[in-house]
Amino acid sequence: QVQLVEAGGGLVQPGGSLRLSCAASGIFFSSYIMGWYRQAPGKQRELVATITSGGRTNYADSGRFTISRDNAKNTVYLQMNSLKPEDTAVYYCHARRVGTLSNYWGQGTQVTVSS
Repeated sequence: QVQLVEAGGGLVQPGGSLRLSCAASGIFFSSYIMGWYRQAPGKQRELVATITSGGRTNYADSGRFTISRDNAKNTVYLQMNSLKPEDTAVYYCHARRVGTLSNYWGQGTQVTVSS
């Protein structure tokens, strides 16, 4: 059974930081491209960042967010700095097996940026 369990969301003031984590189980972690997506109210789900097993990263918008992974712990992280109210969304962890259409989603974690 595949599980992607996100943690680390919450309420933060503008300019603050949060670190999200996603622990994966039931998959051979190193065979998957891991990613973070987000969905704000009334908007479509959008890419935040992805990272390959080898550490190659791709960002929708560079600068404030950093994705990383620990293959030994089957965990992917998203460090978010200088948060803005427009970053408020549910953040989802995603796993896609390289070379296939096989993919999985976590249940999401709410991030709210507000004073």
